Amino acid sequence: MSWVQTLITRRTKSGAEIRKSLREWSFVILVALGAAFGIRATLVQTYFIPSESMVPTLEVGDRLMVHKLAFKLGAVDRGDLVVFNRPPALADSAMKDFVKRVIGLPGERVSAENGTLFLNGEPLDEPYLTPGLLTEDFPEVSIPEQHVFVMGDNRPNSRDSRSFGPVHEDLLVGEVFIRIWPFGDFGRP
Repeated sequence: MSWVQTLITRRTKSGAEIRKSLREWSFVILVALGAAFGIRATLVQTYFIPSESMVPTLEVGDRLMVHKLAFKLGAVDRGDLVVFNRPPALADSAMKDFVKRVIGLPGERVSAENGTLFLNGEPLDEPYLTPGLLTEDFPEVSIPEQHVFVMGDNRPNSRDSRSFGPVHEDLLVGEVFIRIWPFGDFGRP
């Protein structure tokens, strides 16, 4: 046997070795896919911003990471950026998920008068809004238990609790914790 034939013989795996290798790789791939799906289902998920409703905080095309256990481990706070599932009042909407800012909490009252947003009868400081932006007037809304009042930061271009009412906490998917795209704006929005 020549040295070439010896080398080819040594490097050629038997059918049993090939099947064993395929089983091992298949197992590794299945475990990795299972871990990825498990993390996405329980811990974090990415979301894409399709509209201008959160400008200037979030821009069209931004990609966000959402902490899905945030409200199972802690309470919803005013100012949180939240992702929530489509409320029943928007059954006709093609969008499945929404991103808005929590303005009011259970038991509070929200209204807008002369372009100013009021919480429990007091003007609410909103440093995240574009300077000079006014909120269209709306009558006082009392927020029921287990609900939050959400609004977009781009008030004239946002479909939010002013149109579909307070959002039940069961619809909250999680809290936005980081913008991952575009890279130039990477960080907490």
